[in-house]
Amino acid sequence: MPSASDHVVEIVVFVLLFTLVSVMGFVAARWRRADSLDHLDEWGLGGRNFGAWITWFLLGGDLYTAYTFVAVPALVFSSGAIGFYAVPYTILIYPMAFLVLTRLWSVSYRHGYVTPADFVRGRFGSPTLALLVAITGIVATMPYIALQLVGIEAVLKVMGVHGHLPIIIAFLILALYTYNSGLRAPALIAFVKDTLIYLVIIVAVIVIPYKLGGWSVIFGSAEAALSQPNPNTGLPRGSTLLNANNQLQYITLALGSALALFLYPHSLTSVLAAKNRDTIKKNMSALPAYSFLLGLIALLGYMALAAGIKPVTSDGKADTNTIVPQLFDQMFPSWFTGVAFAAIGIGALVPAAIMSIAAANLFTRNVYKEYLRKDATPKQEASVSKITSLVVKLGAVAVILFLDPQFAIDLQLIGGVLILQTLPAVALGVYTRWLHPWALSTGLIAGLAVGIGMLYQIPNPNNGKEHFGGSAYKLSLAGLDSDKQIYVGFVAVLANLLVAVVLTLVLRQVGAPDTPDATQAGDYTVDRAPATPPPAASGEVGQTSSSG
Repeated sequence: MPSASDHVVEIVVFVLLFTLVSVMGFVAARWRRADSLDHLDEWGLGGRNFGAWITWFLLGGDLYTAYTFVAVPALVFSSGAIGFYAVPYTILIYPMAFLVLTRLWSVSYRHGYVTPADFVRGRFGSPTLALLVAITGIVATMPYIALQLVGIEAVLKVMGVHGHLPIIIAFLILALYTYNSGLRAPALIAFVKDTLIYLVIIVAVIVIPYKLGGWSVIFGSAEAALSQPNPNTGLPRGSTLLNANNQLQYITLALGSALALFLYPHSLTSVLAAKNRDTIKKNMSALPAYSFLLGLIALLGYMALAAGIKPVTSDGKADTNTIVPQLFDQMFPSWFTGVAFAAIGIGALVPAAIMSIAAANLFTRNVYKEYLRKDATPKQEASVSKITSLVVKLGAVAVILFLDPQFAIDLQLIGGVLILQTLPAVALGVYTRWLHPWALSTGLIAGLAVGIGMLYQIPNPNNGKEHFGGSAYKLSLAGLDSDKQIYVGFVAVLANLLVAVVLTLVLRQVGAPDTPDATQAGDYTVDRAPATPPPAASGEVGQTSSSG
């Protein structure tokens, strides 16, 4: 086990940079200061006033998390080519998101919607469907927050810092400045986080290959290491190329993950904080730069194989999430290793803050106000959301303290399948009102049932788990004579859509009553008039853009 006494320089640099961003988090309350943060538009969406650069850093900080930083290379380290699914899916999503998010931003700006469930409530006139979307969003987000702690914990393990106290302190500070500053805190910190990550990765892809003898050595060593048999299965660990059995999984995993990315509440929170449609258009064009960065991050897995990196072992279990920190510790001088560790640690704070805000907004708008206090004032909404954000973070810490972190990973795996089931109501809803809300609710429940049922059937021989062992579903589990695999979420959302379409046809045929649509066609192309503050409540009209 690493010892803290051997990593004094790294710990000092890490603590200094961590302190810097914590101060920035508290100062953020005065940045672009509003008259009051006692309104969800201000506390939860930064006043809906973030321009192209701020939104770019905020979305980058939100979508490319600390867990991504350690988990994607860890998957490449363990299995090879399949880990690169993360690169094409983050490229695929932006053209699709371009078509949906500008319309969602416009209708949300026009009606003062704060959450995707707000939009669903207005579009389909169904509190039940909105509640299903809100609960699904909260459940999918909670373990994602806990996984940011896994990223910090991986760094602390390599620095020889043991115990949960440092993580508790880090998240306590995060909770306080998020409560104080709202979305402005992660927006400001995202500048530091993204700059550090770009710096570390660019240095890594230059220095590490040079030290290891070049890319040919790296790929050759990785192929040799991955060809070794897995002691649990007797089959090769993986390969630098896809094989016949995992190609379908790769395609469906990439496509399914792409469709899910901007359905997560935290992703949409960052989008709705943009000041106009043009900001979103610019970001959907520029964000693929992060995909290039992600490709470089994934290559760290092969570099770790070539460098002979061994994961830190604790309680008899090897933690593959530590391979990137271990690689940095071996390849960089101490002071720069500290910078790299801080990049991962700070990379946990930005998404964790946005995720907790998004989950809190969902609870406040779509549970508290809808079912508990319909006459809640904007100030009361903001207060409830602030308190809920604290509870959410405490829940994430509790997962790490009292449960096996692997449980959080399993929950997040399920979370990706769950959030994908909101696609018909949210993403398709911005284009069509044809699907009946009763059918959408039934389809969502059916998709959840299919997804969870398939996940339950999947074993993992590496850790001895009989259920929920991954998201790659072998077709043989369904009785087919094939070892090919497919992504569970992709199958589940197809089942969801099939039920929604068929049931809509039946309901239309029998003349089932419809529900009111609070939106109009023009709402989906509304843009912000220059120098005009955003509407504070539903019903205020913006300026209609000439572009659709």
